[in-house]
Amino acid sequence: MEQITCDVAIIGAGIAGAGLAAALGKGPEVVLVEREAWPGYHSTGRSAAIFIQNYGNVVIRGLSRASAPLFKGADPGLFPKPLLTPRGILFVSDAAGLGAHEALIASADGLEQITPDAATAMVPLLRRDWIHAAAYEAEAMDIDVAALHQGWLKQARAAGARMVTDAALSRASRADGLWTLETSAARIVARTVVNAAGAWADEVAALCGARPVGLVPMRRSMAVLPLPAGFDSQAWPLVSDTGDGWYFKPEAGRLLVSPADEDPVAPQDAFVDDMVLAEGLHRYEQAVTMPVTRVERSWAGLRSFAPDRTPVVGYDPQQEGFFWLAGQGGYGIQTAPGLSALAAELLERRPPAAQPVRIIDALSPARFG
Repeated sequence: MEQITCDVAIIGAGIAGAGLAAALGKGPEVVLVEREAWPGYHSTGRSAAIFIQNYGNVVIRGLSRASAPLFKGADPGLFPKPLLTPRGILFVSDAAGLGAHEALIASADGLEQITPDAATAMVPLLRRDWIHAAAYEAEAMDIDVAALHQGWLKQARAAGARMVTDAALSRASRADGLWTLETSAARIVARTVVNAAGAWADEVAALCGARPVGLVPMRRSMAVLPLPAGFDSQAWPLVSDTGDGWYFKPEAGRLLVSPADEDPVAPQDAFVDDMVLAEGLHRYEQAVTMPVTRVERSWAGLRSFAPDRTPVVGYDPQQEGFFWLAGQGGYGIQTAPGLSALAAELLERRPPAAQPVRIIDALSPARFG
């Protein structure tokens, strides 16, 4: 079996691992260790991401604010097309969701309350009698996830990073300041291990002798529906039930509809639960004027959350040379530029340029005791 020696072994080549490898640049020798045949197979490759500033807790919103200029100022040599394109998001609520809607308005920035009539004028598919409150965020943007991921992998390779695929981690040990990682493809010797393994991050931690932090992978499903006849969705925003019962997004003449499910599952190649999808589509049907007549296809992905729904980033407080970059939940794409830059600074023990101490402390794995 081949043995590879490096400074940093990053376990997982999804958006987290790729972003960190790109941010580290030409300094350390980096190896990306991917359990699948190609990077981004799980959560990254199944994300219909959108940049929403009013999404997540205070830490997430801070990371998103730091990410916005990095998205907009991305290197055109790596990203020849814009990574963000205008979309907008329309939040709508029925009577049962008014409490959640009021809470969103109270904590939001750049969110404009609009009338139910204005909401149905914006998206005529919505039922006017269902809507009791509405709000619109004009600055929400679609994210080109594939372009972001591939651009970072290209940047990492140009800096000398190596990729090893089909390399599930089976055993790890540390001696004399070095890690030895046994994988199905190679033996890797590294000074530092980065745990960017997504849904498998707690399993990787256990293999490396670190204490798991309680990450919970949660399934999120998506259905592709034909756009009902007579509607032009080209200018529609993403539409979200403020009570998190469903959301839909127009794309290429179809509708991507999600039941906004968050069902805890074991780390796996996620699949759709037909009953969960059917229940979610039923909730969606109550808010629109046309019934669901056909599902063209569906898929599911995993969003892994720490107990406080905040990412886990930083050196493990007990296991030397073990660095966490996990628990991004449903915010991993929109926070990726800011989080990748911060993770590179923390990994190399440089003073963080953009984030205050309170954010760094909130991300630290030491918060779990």
